[in-house]
Amino acid sequence: MKPIRVANWMTESVLAVETFDSINIARQLMAKHRVNQLPVLDNERLVGIVTDRDLRDAYPTSMMIDRGEEIDRFADSVTVEEVMSHDVFTVHPDTPLAKAVGLLRRHRIGSLPVMQNKKLVGIITRSDILEFVLSGSGLKVPVRKTASKKKTQSSRKRTVRKSS
Repeated sequence: MKPIRVANWMTESVLAVETFDSINIARQLMAKHRVNQLPVLDNERLVGIVTDRDLRDAYPTSMMIDRGEEIDRFADSVTVEEVMSHDVFTVHPDTPLAKAVGLLRRHRIGSLPVMQNKKLVGIITRSDILEFVLSGSGLKVPVRKTASKKKTQSSRKRTVRKSS
């Protein structure tokens, strides 16, 4: 059976920001399109990723809640490049989906930009993975053959770990 590839489940129309865009623009894009991360490009070259957490951490504290105009000026003056993550894990469209899931889980990240020939061609997110899981694609449980036609209960054993 052929492995399921990232290309089968990635989002191809990727929203992205440029390094010189303000964090206010990034926040507005995320809110409007309901995404949690945006690849950051510099002349169409992937140079980082900015997440909703990066933006939250960059914004002034809620103690400044009465200073809306001041916060807006601040958000317009800080660039995405100043708050983004520079070291970005990426995958290729032909990367097995299981490998992408492993990267997301191991590094506790929400998305992986999909690159082909140094171009951003998509993004695979935790939401894409959940869609895959909920679709039931490739998740068929093998049917056990039994001697009788009666329904039997699962013979799977549970292991309980004891805390020390």
